[in-house]
Amino acid sequence: MASTATSRMAQAFDELSGDYDDAHHDAVAAELTRWLDPSAGRAVADAACGTGAVALAVAGRWKGSGAASPVLAVDLSAGMVAAGRARAERAGLAGAVDWRVGPAVPLPVRAGALDLVLCASSLHFLGRAALADWLRALRPGGRVGFSLPVASTFRPRGVFAELVAADLPLPETAEDAVRLTEAAGFTAVAARTFQVGTRAVLLVRAETPGGEGGRAG
Repeated sequence: MASTATSRMAQAFDELSGDYDDAHHDAVAAELTRWLDPSAGRAVADAACGTGAVALAVAGRWKGSGAASPVLAVDLSAGMVAAGRARAERAGLAGAVDWRVGPAVPLPVRAGALDLVLCASSLHFLGRAALADWLRALRPGGRVGFSLPVASTFRPRGVFAELVAADLPLPETAEDAVRLTEAAGFTAVAARTFQVGTRAVLLVRAETPGGEGGRAG
């Protein structure tokens, strides 16, 4: 992503951070987290975390488990991260999330460091480079879970329409989402539609090649 586009995206989400639709994004994140069921203590990242819907959902599930490693939450927008920190404080999860301000692509981890990458409501801004980076960041057999808008009902407005990644065609059906994810190099791909009020998104889960399959992450 060019530096100008990066700056525009950070500014756009900074301006949105005080009026973000947390209810919708929390619902998507909660369902994605439930479906992936991350085991306590695993190395988990929330890519392009926004106000931390996924990170807080995971941390909430782990609360009281004694998990030593916080959830890594990365976002380009300092405003979004600040809002996420405040939400974590209110939820009693201040120490359960490692907040980072910076690009989500590449994730700030070494190759093979993660057991699970989650990305709710953001991949359509990150583009194909994010899928490639998740293959790098995850261990063999590591897992990924993400959401994408349904192509025919997605109506971004203003600057956000301009920031949608041009290299990632949005899926219309679960089958489309499976094909997109398999083409990126993932295995054991499953996808389904999730309805949030009048809005529908596609949820996807998959694995990196080389694992034994069927393991919690």
